[in-house]
Parts: sequence; C-alpha cells; structure tokens
Amino acid sequence: MNIVVRVLAEGFYRIMYDLHFEGLENIPKNGGTIYASNHRSYHDPVFITMRVPKKFNYMAKEELFKNKIFGSFITMLGAFPIQRGTGDMAALDKAIDKVKNGENLVIFPEGTRSYDGKVGKGKTGVALVAAKAGVDVIPVGICFEGPKLKFRQKVTVKFGKPISAERLHVEGTSSKELKIIKNTIMQAITELVEGSAQNEN
Repeated sequence: MNIVVRVLAEGFYRIMYDLHFEGLENIPKNGGTIYASNHRSYHDPVFITMRVPKKFNYMAKEELFKNKIFGSFITMLGAFPIQRGTGDMAALDKAIDKVKNGENLVIFPEGTRSYDGKVGKGKTGVALVAAKAGVDVIPVGICFEGPKLKFRQKVTVKFGKPISAERLHVEGTSSKELKIIKNTIMQAITELVEGSAQNEN
C-alpha cells in the first residue's frame, strides 16, 4: 500500500470504526514475513496492513476480480487471485516468491470468514507457503462482537509474537508435516482471539 493510499485508508477506517492495535512491538521492521490471521470481514487486509510498514500482498478469491474496476483497486492494494478449493499451486508459488523477495504476505488460513468469531481449523496452504519460503510467521487475531461490523464498533487487531522459521522447519512437505505447521500457526491465532474474548468478559 503506497503512502497516499495508506493515509487515506487509515483516515477512513479511523472514522468508521473504533480501532485498537496490540502487540505492535512484534511487527518486524523489514519485509519478507507472513501475517497469518483469522478472517472476520472483507476489511481484514486493511486492518492488518495499517500497521505493517513494508509492501504487502494477499490472496483473494478470483470472483472478486470479475469486476474490472474493483479488481483493479484491490490489485493496487496488493491482492492477487486464487482459486479456492482447487489447490491453486500457481497462486501459492506466487505467494512464496513474493515473500522470498522481501515482501510481506497476509494470508487467512481458514479460507472463509467466520461469522461467530470462533477460529476454524484452517487449511494447509499457509503451512506450505511458510515451509517453502522459510520465513517467520506473525499470528494475528482480529476481534469484534457480532457477525458483522457496524459503524463505530470496537475492533481489536492483535499481533502475536513471531513464530520463527526455525520452529516451523520440517524436512519435507508431506501432509503430516504440513499439518504440524498449520496446527502451530492456528493455535497461536486462536490464543490471540480467545484471549481477547476472555478480556472482554
């Protein structure tokens, strides 16, 4: 996100929602990091990247690109299409290349939005990208009450401690090994989300 778009987006979202950020000290100053987050709304990529200093990218379902105007807009924001449920290796390879080249990647392992705030099991795509890219993963928890965002609603974005590439290292990319990585990442995300829920009760 360039500086002009970043400033405009932050101003707009500050007006629309009561935004809170936690764990900002966990955000690396350099690029080449995966940000793995739960998925609550279409606004999630912007919520995350408002506090990420380097260029970022994220995968979006290909249906969003059918509208040329909207597709061009989200492409400018760093989105690129992925065919969900098909094991789109071309999109995954593109994601791996971008991270290896020092760019950040935002990924939502659940693959779809959660309307009740609970974190799903996640898919192994995030594990494959992390294993092949060999970079750190920052778990992110996006928290708000209810199924949909409302005007001036409180939104808390929590950045967890980095999960090091060394911790996620595996000898291969078998389904068993990828499941171990995926579970490690999803557990970290769940702890952030459930921690927020407990603090609000």
